[in-house]
Amino acid sequence: MTAVLGQNPEAFIRANTRLEAPPLVPEVRLHLASEVVPLWEATEEELAAKGLPPPFWAFAWAGGQALARYLLDHPEAVRGKRVLDFAAGSGLQGIAAKLAGARSVEAVEIDGFAAAACRLNAAANEVEIAVREEDIVGSPNPEAPKAHWDVVLAGDVCYERPAAERIVAWLRGLAGGGCLVLLGDPGRTYLPRRGLERIIAYGVKTSRELEDSDLRNAVVWKVEPEEAAG
Repeated sequence: MTAVLGQNPEAFIRANTRLEAPPLVPEVRLHLASEVVPLWEATEEELAAKGLPPPFWAFAWAGGQALARYLLDHPEAVRGKRVLDFAAGSGLQGIAAKLAGARSVEAVEIDGFAAAACRLNAAANEVEIAVREEDIVGSPNPEAPKAHWDVVLAGDVCYERPAAERIVAWLRGLAGGGCLVLLGDPGRTYLPRRGLERIIAYGVKTSRELEDSDLRNAVVWKVEPEEAAG
């Protein structure tokens, strides 16, 4: 692996990934790690020793692929609308939204490498996405029309209990304010058991290095407001 402490994120991403299309979304190309790239096999300990966070941005996770596929097949969900790609990772969902005709897309991440990956991947697909590095969970939807979100996308965010509970509560609040909130998830442990409307499911090819199966059933859910969920 060619990483060193303090390395420029864009340079690191270019050196440790390849431009590839996710299995379910061949219309999009992303900087991804593969079995032939050492980043694929690096442990969290090895990354931490080099001053690097886990490279969640380097893989097209099943929930994000399902969301992207849904948007490309149903562009009316985002056409002409202002979209937030929350915990964007590679930026796949936001790129798909832009390709589907979204008026604007904002990708938000807390990881600087993921933010850099979003910028690189947007450029690779010739779409314009605003990228922000910030923890926005708990923040209100900005007042319309300035920076207001009509649609919020969240893929693969329910893998740790404290984070999932905090995020889902926030997403329900956004839904209660009239925002369409779409959640992509392949059956993660902390996916809520209530307050979700199933929209569609896809079989997503995965790797056993990442998941416990070669195929995951990923579902696109509509998040309901708290009052509806109760």
